[in-house]
Amino acid sequence: MSTEPACVVLCRQLSQLLRVWRWRRRVEVSLYPAPGFHCSTYCSTTSEPVNPLEIHKKKLFLWFSHLPQEEKQFGGCFSPETMHVDPLILERKFEESAGLLSSPLQTQTPFSPSVTVEQLFEPTDGWSAGRGLNVLLYGAVGTGKSTMVRKLVLDWCAGNTLTHFKLLVPFSCEDLGQLSKAASLRDLVSRKYLHLRKHPLLSGEGDQAKDVLFLFNGMEKMKLDFRIGATELCSDPNEVLVPGVVVVNLLRKYLLPEASILVTTRLSALDRIPQKYVSRYAQICGFNDPARQRAYFTGRLLQQSGETVCNHDAQALIELLYLNLQRESQLAAACFLPSYCWLTCATLHFLHFTDANAPIRTLTGIYTSFLRLNFGGEVLGTGTGTNVPIQEHHNSLMLYVVRTVGKLAFDGVTYKRTSFSEKELEQWIGGKTKTDEELRQLAMFRTDVLDFFLAPCVESGKHLPEGPSENDEMRYVFAVPAMQEYLAALYVVLGENKSALEKLTRKVSVAIGPASEDVNALVNIFSKFIPLRIFAVFNLLKLFPKLYEKIISRNKGSIARTMAAEMFRTEDSYNEDVLDQVEQSLLGVHGPQPQQYCEGQPFELYPIFMGGLLHYGNRVLLQQLGCSIKSTTVAQITRALRKHLLSKPQPPEELMDLLVLLYEFQNPRLTAEVLASIRSIRLSNIRMTPLKCFVLSSVLSCAPASYHLEELNLSSCLLTHGMIQMLRPAFRHTHNLNLQFNSLGPESCILLRDLLLDPKSSVRSLQLCDNPLLESGASTLLEMLPENQSLAHLSLMHTGLGDQGALELAEKLQQHTGLQELNVAYNNIGDNAALALVDACREHPSIHTVHLYLNPLSDVGKQSLYVRGVPKSHGDSGQRVRVLASVTEGSDLSEDWHPILSVIRENASSWDRERVKQQLKVFLSDLEWGRQQQQSLWKRLHFRRVEKGVRQTLKMLEKDTSPWIIKQ
Repeated sequence: MSTEPACVVLCRQLSQLLRVWRWRRRVEVSLYPAPGFHCSTYCSTTSEPVNPLEIHKKKLFLWFSHLPQEEKQFGGCFSPETMHVDPLILERKFEESAGLLSSPLQTQTPFSPSVTVEQLFEPTDGWSAGRGLNVLLYGAVGTGKSTMVRKLVLDWCAGNTLTHFKLLVPFSCEDLGQLSKAASLRDLVSRKYLHLRKHPLLSGEGDQAKDVLFLFNGMEKMKLDFRIGATELCSDPNEVLVPGVVVVNLLRKYLLPEASILVTTRLSALDRIPQKYVSRYAQICGFNDPARQRAYFTGRLLQQSGETVCNHDAQALIELLYLNLQRESQLAAACFLPSYCWLTCATLHFLHFTDANAPIRTLTGIYTSFLRLNFGGEVLGTGTGTNVPIQEHHNSLMLYVVRTVGKLAFDGVTYKRTSFSEKELEQWIGGKTKTDEELRQLAMFRTDVLDFFLAPCVESGKHLPEGPSENDEMRYVFAVPAMQEYLAALYVVLGENKSALEKLTRKVSVAIGPASEDVNALVNIFSKFIPLRIFAVFNLLKLFPKLYEKIISRNKGSIARTMAAEMFRTEDSYNEDVLDQVEQSLLGVHGPQPQQYCEGQPFELYPIFMGGLLHYGNRVLLQQLGCSIKSTTVAQITRALRKHLLSKPQPPEELMDLLVLLYEFQNPRLTAEVLASIRSIRLSNIRMTPLKCFVLSSVLSCAPASYHLEELNLSSCLLTHGMIQMLRPAFRHTHNLNLQFNSLGPESCILLRDLLLDPKSSVRSLQLCDNPLLESGASTLLEMLPENQSLAHLSLMHTGLGDQGALELAEKLQQHTGLQELNVAYNNIGDNAALALVDACREHPSIHTVHLYLNPLSDVGKQSLYVRGVPKSHGDSGQRVRVLASVTEGSDLSEDWHPILSVIRENASSWDRERVKQQLKVFLSDLEWGRQQQQSLWKRLHFRRVEKGVRQTLKMLEKDTSPWIIKQ
């Protein structure tokens, strides 16, 4: 028997059970590996690559194929891997690179032939065997460095370039710069690429590293120190050092000297790496000619849904765009930077390829995403040789842009100017800098970022009212005009236009929050901002709460007032809505050019951008850029904006801009409140596009189900069947729907029929004049008569009905009891069909007016129509039907001669002139015969007056004069 205590035996048994359980657990895990993990022991028969280099290529391809969110918002149409256009890359000498820290736009003619990245790693004259090349690729913001790096990695993974390197190891210098823990080179590699842990190519043994290429993207984000006293030497890949020291030793060729290195950096950071450690300098110069720009636009805009119609539209856009680029326009100068090519494509995609099923996209969101793509995570560092920390609130490069370039943009918008002199740039961008740190930041900003936003004016004469000055001073403009309005709006919404007192109270309020109520503590806080003698005089400690609240509320109200006032300026010279203005800025003005350029143009996008920036999605993106718009600020601006929009009804010509503002704002509650004060939307003669239809439909969808418009006027808006489909939700809110003078065919009648059959629809008046509906379309539309109960007025004038359509209408008319007025003028209807239709109308319980003028009716037919105006079944006491067939009714003048002539004058330019002239001559004959039958001098004079109006209209047509001249 065992003499061991029972507790010891129990412990031994428990430990044995634990060992058995662990062994069984290991077997289960090995037999059933977790999904996504590669297991070489039990999965050797799978197609997964076993070679670490193959695993590396596969993982790199997956990582670098990932599209940013800014690309995905366009429906996945934009794929940089399939539509990449190589930017211009020029090899430079160190002397040349040092002298090119000015605007990249000035480098229009290459000093050396273009090279590829692969050519940069070919052996040079000074190259020695056993040492890899260090290539420094530099360029300004927006020239395409990051895109080129992504494409380079993907091409290497696919075996299309740099195939003599077995291993490519990309690093983000932003990530390396944030690592505080020391690590060896192999640790840095395995931290990001676990499958390369202990790979022999990185061991440092022999010359295996000659097959390795390191890629360091964004070197300006690391503080590299090449001084021997500050950075120790290291040749062991396993030695643990600070990441910056590891990179320095790689560039020195102490560590893995056989490896090659590609470094990308901005212009201002060229001197961060001493010249002796750089084998080759190369400058990435973007798209230096319209051919590269066109290749970019073609690749992106043609990657749509694959539909033939869509591709035709995209081809037409590309042609217009290319014409504008060939004119050496300002857009061509902006598209020197691939980033602005992206912005142009994104904007055109937004303007012309809007899909009702796609996620909501706004113009403000496109510009915010554009800035996030280019400045996300960017900080404004200090220059070489300084270790002075940057204050946290000055850390964001985007915030620095707002406070400098945004300030310039705001001044231009305030005084209606789009071009600026070099002195003005110095005044607004330079400011009153005093410290060395501020001067260093300003120098870096001028070198790297300023040319991204401002470019030399291509056509100075057009931007100066008095023409070029005597000394031919260079003028600068924003690369894209809308960028000036966006930055000015951001400058205002962020509160950067506050007075010194307003900014002071904001600082004090932030500091006073966490403090106690102790008077001494509060005095100490105030003394940091205000001299004690001033503090003692004004005693702001007691006045501060009310003063601060008063200033802040006034500021938020001023933003709303600015938005309302700028959008609805009565002195605006532009008639186009803002979306048309954006399109013209990209595609140019084709046709007659404006004779004189007006420098004091209105900035209608400026208030719209202010509204769009308050949207939550844009505020989230701006927060990532270091620009914070607080929710309390949004609430106060919205409250003030609601008051200004509701207190003043907007003129009809400004309604499209108001709709765009509400759409960009993306605030359903505010939109519903504003719509409650709008009972009529007249967009006549506005060139509607799918985007504008989507905007209108989206805005009206915010209204409650009980909301109804008295009138929705979309006449002469170039509407198509696709646009009608998009607008159907908006039609349901409308009582009087005007769709005259568009391009709606028989297929559109199916949708209109379904609209009128919808029990939620409340359309009372439908005007379809001058749409090619034809007999088939009218037949489809009339299928709604038995079930529809709301329609009271139906206009089918000049829609191609013909006799057959009129007869079918007469047959179905009794099935609808609510119709009151019917217009079938100018439809080639003869006597018999017209008489049948009038007979049906006189038996109808509610129809009181029928329009039949401009139809080929005989004199006998017209007389019969007037005689049959009294219904048979009801006797003389029945309701009379007014038949408008001519300017006369027998020997008397028609009471409706004036509206008949008005309709003819308004539409004569779009109708068959010979046909209309023939009808007018018939009117003259009727008038002459009727005048001869009159005994009263007064009635004869009245006939003469009407004859004069008909002859003027006839003379207008014979001279082919515009119809509005007669109306004047």
